[in-house]
Amino acid sequence: MSRIGDLPIEIPEKVEVNVDGQTVKVKGPLGELERTFKAGIDIKVAENEIIVERNSEDIEARSMHGLVRSLVEGMVEGVSNGFEKKLEMVGVGYNAQVQGDKLKLEVGYSHPVIIEAEGGISFEVEKSTNITVKGIDKQRVGDTAAKIREVRKPEPYKGKGIKYVGEHIRRKVGKTG
Repeated sequence: MSRIGDLPIEIPEKVEVNVDGQTVKVKGPLGELERTFKAGIDIKVAENEIIVERNSEDIEARSMHGLVRSLVEGMVEGVSNGFEKKLEMVGVGYNAQVQGDKLKLEVGYSHPVIIEAEGGISFEVEKSTNITVKGIDKQRVGDTAAKIREVRKPEPYKGKGIKYVGEHIRRKVGKTG
């Protein structure tokens, strides 16, 4: 029995949810999201909450129950509040700039690295070393932040690179002598 899947999802004010078979459309002040789920899970809207139920007890339906509920909750949260991931750059001469819908990173390579924002993602840069990735789709925000971090992962000796705010980098001791 899924403890997560059984919890109802509250629908905030100004958010509209439409369910058409296995397709869920969520519309809110920040935008609109749509997702189609596999058969085996029923999604119902009752008054001001969404209820996710499985219609069989087979292993696939049981495993998808909590996942579908979490995805729908993420959609509702995204269109009402949005999501953001914060990254920080550590290193001499490392900086970032926003140019339209692109992010230009200078992280010690011979050329700048340019990352394009796709699908409702936006970038903000503070002090040229702190990057904020914002959007309404939780998965896209996380993927874009991971793509930025992948450009120059933090290394364990000096801690230089791009890391998430609050991420702890395990440091190694260098050579002695």
